Amino acid sequence: MPLTIARPTGHPGYSETLPREPESAISARRLVRVALTAWRLEELAEVAALIASELVTNAVKHAQSNYIRVTVTRPEASRVRIGVVDKSKRHPVPRESSAEDESGRGLALVAALAEDWGTDPLPWGKRVWAELHGKENG
Repeated sequence: MPLTIARPTGHPGYSETLPREPESAISARRLVRVALTAWRLEELAEVAALIASELVTNAVKHAQSNYIRVTVTRPEASRVRIGVVDKSKRHPVPRESSAEDESGRGLALVAALAEDWGTDPLPWGKRVWAELHGKENG
C-alpha cells in the first residue's frame, strides 16, 4: 500500500501520484482528509473523501496509464476542488444504472454530492474534478 505524503502544489493544495489500482482510493481519501483538516474544513471531509474515492475508482477502471494523480486544491477560502488526472483522453459520461447493476453510479453520486464537477482536457489526458463549498472561516 502506498504511503500518502501531502505535497504542496501551486496555490494552496495537496497532490499525490498513486498506482492505478483499487487500493489507491484509500490513499486518496486519506489525502483529502489531511488537506481539509489542515484548512479547517472538516465539515467537508466525509463527502470529499467519498467523491475522491469515486473519481479514483473511475480512473482505475478506465484510464490508460499505470499511475493517476490526485489533487486537492483550495481555489477560495471555503471552496475545495478534488481532481484525478489520468492519461486517457476519453471524457467520463454519466450513465443510467438499473437496480441490478453492481457499478456505474459513481459519476451520478459525484454530481449529486458536489457543487459542480467536470473534466479538463490536458495535452496528455484529462483531469476529472469536483468542487465542494464549505462555510466561510473567519
